[in-house]
Amino acid sequence: MKVIVGISDMKVSKDPGDTLITYSLGSCIGVVVWDEKVKVGGLLHYMLPESSLDPQKAQVKPYMFADSGVPRLFKAAYALGAGKSRMVVKVFGGGQIMDSDGVFNIGKRNYMILRKMFLKNKIIIAREDIGGTVNRTVSLEVGSGVTRLKAGGREEVEV
Repeated sequence: MKVIVGISDMKVSKDPGDTLITYSLGSCIGVVVWDEKVKVGGLLHYMLPESSLDPQKAQVKPYMFADSGVPRLFKAAYALGAGKSRMVVKVFGGGQIMDSDGVFNIGKRNYMILRKMFLKNKIIIAREDIGGTVNRTVSLEVGSGVTRLKAGGREEVEV
């Protein structure tokens, strides 16, 4: 079953028939996690780096921000039996779409905070497609771990 992950949203599944998919990753970041042993997969689509930008919004929409969404993604995967040492992590997005002059650098800031969080927690990124000026669509087949990327009008590819 196709499970859509909206903007500022997160889904985790252990149903091998599920395909998690998110659309329109511009400056936003999509984080994919998958544990082959227990067939648990998750997908987070966050918009902004830090919840301190809008603490009230972060209470209502914690998946909007990297610092509140990423820990929740991992905890939800662990709750379904995933193990940190077994998880494959892939990262997509972080483009410079509506900020062509680089004034706000939201995409870069989104990626930098993620890298800092992963470094602190000893998480390795297995695959990434970051930056540029294209929107991305990312999907994860929970049963197989197959991750697909469609970016900037190009053909969809397995990543």
